Amino acid sequence: MAPRRRSWWGWGWEDEALSPEQVSSLGAAVAGRLGLSEVSARPAPSLASLDLPPARLTPPPRLAEICSSDVEARASHTYGKSFRDVVRAFSGELSHPPDVVARPRDEADVVDLLNWCADANAAAVPYGAGSSVVGGVECDVGSAFAGAVSVDLSGLDRVLEVDSVSRAARIQAGARGPVLEDQLRPHGYTLRHFPQSFEFSTLGGWLATRSGGHYASLYTHIDDFVESLRVVTPGGVIESRRLPGSGAGPSPDRMFLGSEGILGVITEAWMRVQDRVRFKASAGVHFSSFLDGAAAVRAVAQAGLYPTNCRLLDPGEAMISAGVTDGSALLVLGFESADHPVDAWIARAVELCRDLGGSIPDGVKTSSEGAVGAWKNSFLRAPYGRDALVSLGCVADTFETAVTWDRFEDLHAGVTTAVEKALVDVCGGGFLTCRFTHVYPDGPAPYFSFLAPSTFGSQLSQWDELKAAASDAVLAFGGTITHHHAVGRDHRPWYDRQRPEAFALALRAAKSALDPAGILNPGVLID
Repeated sequence: MAPRRRSWWGWGWEDEALSPEQVSSLGAAVAGRLGLSEVSARPAPSLASLDLPPARLTPPPRLAEICSSDVEARASHTYGKSFRDVVRAFSGELSHPPDVVARPRDEADVVDLLNWCADANAAAVPYGAGSSVVGGVECDVGSAFAGAVSVDLSGLDRVLEVDSVSRAARIQAGARGPVLEDQLRPHGYTLRHFPQSFEFSTLGGWLATRSGGHYASLYTHIDDFVESLRVVTPGGVIESRRLPGSGAGPSPDRMFLGSEGILGVITEAWMRVQDRVRFKASAGVHFSSFLDGAAAVRAVAQAGLYPTNCRLLDPGEAMISAGVTDGSALLVLGFESADHPVDAWIARAVELCRDLGGSIPDGVKTSSEGAVGAWKNSFLRAPYGRDALVSLGCVADTFETAVTWDRFEDLHAGVTTAVEKALVDVCGGGFLTCRFTHVYPDGPAPYFSFLAPSTFGSQLSQWDELKAAASDAVLAFGGTITHHHAVGRDHRPWYDRQRPEAFALALRAAKSALDPAGILNPGVLID
């Protein structure tokens, strides 16, 4: 059988994309939802139709066999998978592809690649599996460099060692989610970090962007699982000591977590792993309003129950993603354990929800059924649907934040007002929905989605205006510009406003010390 092919311009596997019939059906549904007479799709360009600028770099002989400058390699590594990325790729706009795509086989290759890039004045852009939704892997590095090299870590994809006494594993950074889970499974372990991009993202990418996983509380970010990191920088290899915890000054791991490839290339990490889950329970809790559901979520979060799933969907999101048609908000509530039944935990959470007006028409389940199962399937398929909406000429994107509970209602109202106004002013209409992805005792992580009519050729300019309106509102009402999507290039203007200037100076100093020539991922986080 022929190997499966990744889409060079859009999300995931080519054979998982929506069929022409499904795209047509989606177009009819979108036209009805947006009040349009018709929404029709355009085909994506073929690789053969692309006219890429000539490669400006020639790798030295010792690196030639791990480097490629063919059209497919360069085109598929030009962008990540943000809305802006996908629209440009779908339109055949690839003005700044990498000149070379390098696929190191081991850490020594990474060292050699960075040495070559420094000598050749070439930018080096670390690349995990290309699922960045914030412009984090783009190779538009400006005219100061002789070219750009996309450093694809997918060849470093092994679980190298398992410590069953401490319950930890040493894993190479290029391992995609399914690959590392397949290697941990025979040992009875799981990393248990499942972002929506799980199938098409890597451990190194999760670490470099401080990825948020699927689980709603307790172990929400990849940070929680790190024992130590090993990083190749232009100044040398750095490895932190493997420890369960330490108070010895600022953590070296913390410096590289979230550094988005500007300080070094993460090559491996010791990660805390967990026994595989044996016990599960879930429930779909309905509320008359989103704010009523938010009050119940706060009660659950502050009770110290630590649900694995605590996703609150507003009525619009509940209807679209979970098939809830009665106008209620839906809380997707779940508990899991590898050690003990979770009946008592979900019973207490359900009691709290009922005390605050929640109802559970389907009862408590031990598997994903009903609205909970519908939401899960929709969640996993959403990126493919987004690509179809791009082909239909729509503007469709998401943005997320986190805010303390005392500011949540004002943020939700303020952001909703600002973005709904922008949708009307910029696109003539559209709609906005909201859900919680993660919850903490001191606040939630609201995640907004919007869909608006557009026309081919106008999608990016309209998206720019909508993105600015949403981001301005998020900061104005006390939220963070990103809770788990990272900064990249798309969030950079607002990140500059959010972070303390003294911290920016310290980050620039670290960059200067570790990457004196400034070759690593230029334009991300700092200038």
